Order: sequence, then C-alpha cells, then structure tokens
Amino acid sequence: MGTSKQLLLLGNKRVIRHCVDAIAASGVQDLVVVIGKEQVACSEALQGADARIVLNTASDSQMADSVRCGLRAVDETCSGVLVCLADHPLVCSGTYQALINAHQQFSEKIIIPAFKGKRGHPTLFPFSVISEIFFLPTTLRDLVLEDNDRVLVVDVPDEGIILDMDTGDDYRTVLEKYALRECDYST
Repeated sequence: MGTSKQLLLLGNKRVIRHCVDAIAASGVQDLVVVIGKEQVACSEALQGADARIVLNTASDSQMADSVRCGLRAVDETCSGVLVCLADHPLVCSGTYQALINAHQQFSEKIIIPAFKGKRGHPTLFPFSVISEIFFLPTTLRDLVLEDNDRVLVVDVPDEGIILDMDTGDDYRTVLEKYALRECDYST
C-alpha cells in the first residue's frame, strides 16, 4: 500500500488500536501484539491498551515469522491462539467471542470464520496445532490445508472478516464501511 497499514487512521484511532480494542472487548485473556516496522509509532498507538508488545526484528519476515515471535510470548498452558491481522480492523468483538465459544466446544479444531460462505480472518488455532510452526517449514495456510478434518468453519454475520486493506481502494472501502458500521468496532 506504500504506507504502514496498521497506522492508518480509522475514525479517531489508528487501525492497530481498533483491532486490539475489539479483541480485548471479546474477553481474550492474554493479548500479544507483534510489531515489526514502525515500532515506536505502533507502541504509541497502543499506549494504555491491555496488551503485551513483542518485536519482530527480522527484516523481510513472513507472517509465520511474526506468529513464531508472538508464540514465544504466549503461555504454553493456553488451549488456543487467535491469529488476528492488523489489516482487518472491522472485525467485531462478537466475532472473536464466537470463535472462542466454538473453541470451548471443539478445542482440537482450527476455527475459521465465514461471512456468506467466504472464509476470512482471524483464525483460532489449538495451541498444539499452531506450535507445529516451530518444527516444520510451514505457513499457517499449510497448517489449515494439511488436514481438512481438523478445520471447523463458523458462520458469522460480520463482513469485517473478509475486508482487508492491501490497497488504497481497500482502505477507502474500510473507511466507508466503518462510517456505516453495524457493530461497535472500537469497544
């Protein structure tokens, strides 16, 4: 996009803060935010949030590298890990809660939300499954595709799961949807 997506403004807050606030409002117990570039600005945007910040200092790293950094900071006794992307700021806290509820019933499943049949983000991984990323030269997508029987798709009424910001047009769409919001993204 040519700029740091997580630092774009959405209303009166940075995109990254919207994401963190929605996750926190869902009742997530241990919130770890992995920051790569723009460390100072992201830390400032998250000031006062109930989240631990972990730095990914590897240049040109992939998402799996950031996940590995975050996992090193997560309590190994947790049963699941939500992998949330900062370029999906319109995910409602109720969606995070729906994934957590599904995990409580199906703790061995990888849980993926879907909006009108289209899969989106975030994904909730059992800790035992996501830990495989340390031992295999794999990506999160590989973990999902490896065994379809361990995937549970949960339908949610939240278009935010499929609205990411990869281009300027995507950002403008997110701004428009935010202005018409049907849930409180900032809680």
